[in-house]
Amino acid sequence: MSATTLTRCDMSSNSLYQRSVISANDIKLNDLELIFQVAHAFKKAPAGKVLNNKIVANCFFEPSTRTRLSFETAAIRLGAKVIGFANGEDISVQKGETLYDTMRVVSAYADLIVLRHPAEGAAALAKEAARCPVINAGDGANQHPTQAILDLFTIQECQGQIDGLSIALVGDLKYGRTIHSFTQLCSLFDVRLYLVSPEMLALPESVCNVMKKRGVRFSFHQNLEEVIPKVDILYSTRIQQERFSSAEYQLVRNQFILTPALLAKAKANMKVLHPLPRVNEITKDVDDTPYAYYFQQAANAVPVRQALLSLMLSESGQ
Repeated sequence: MSATTLTRCDMSSNSLYQRSVISANDIKLNDLELIFQVAHAFKKAPAGKVLNNKIVANCFFEPSTRTRLSFETAAIRLGAKVIGFANGEDISVQKGETLYDTMRVVSAYADLIVLRHPAEGAAALAKEAARCPVINAGDGANQHPTQAILDLFTIQECQGQIDGLSIALVGDLKYGRTIHSFTQLCSLFDVRLYLVSPEMLALPESVCNVMKKRGVRFSFHQNLEEVIPKVDILYSTRIQQERFSSAEYQLVRNQFILTPALLAKAKANMKVLHPLPRVNEITKDVDDTPYAYYFQQAANAVPVRQALLSLMLSESGQ
């Protein structure tokens, strides 16, 4: 996707207005072009109060730092008010209230719901219950579409394009919901994927089948060093310790650790991404190399989520 394409994007047709974003499959190429155009504009200049008098409900049943705070920052910068909760311990689900009923009630108080929940399918249920748009901020090991959107925005920013790139996805590809959403969005582009993981944490067959059907080129690898010289983007992910047993975690926790020495044969323009938080999969001294781009990636969460909120809640998107 080039800057020229983004400039040509027709802002008079806001395809995201009043839509929910539950899965990466909800996002089409024209949606991405629109989000990227608005996000670039927000990066260049402070946002106006385009969502003044709007209320965004951040409903986080699962811990979060970057996703929750970036959504909150994005909403506040746009002039919206933010309500919600940062865990599920202090709300009526503890009394036995269903998620359906909770979302039905919250949608009466807010103009948009941002939901994170440990159960796969929770966001789809919320969409069914709510009377306002819903954004899936992570549902178990299933999907995290807005992270994938900001990842592709970051790739376009640091490489100048997405089409034609080779991308390595490294780490926990089985339980990494960010990866599941990312691979689906990759089907909108001409990219080559290298899937690097322990065999027990390989990308699920169902996700691979979707990529095959959509013509995405990919291959499986268990050696990080052999892949590094071939790629333009190395997307590292942490092992999702909370998703499986302690014994399984000990088997795989140290298999792929990125160090400056491993980057010696990388392309000069190669960039390392990570959705964060990292544990030990990228050593701290990588931060000082020209390859590290994960903190810029994290910062991009704000303008990208500003773009999403403004487009979903304002017909003009501005």
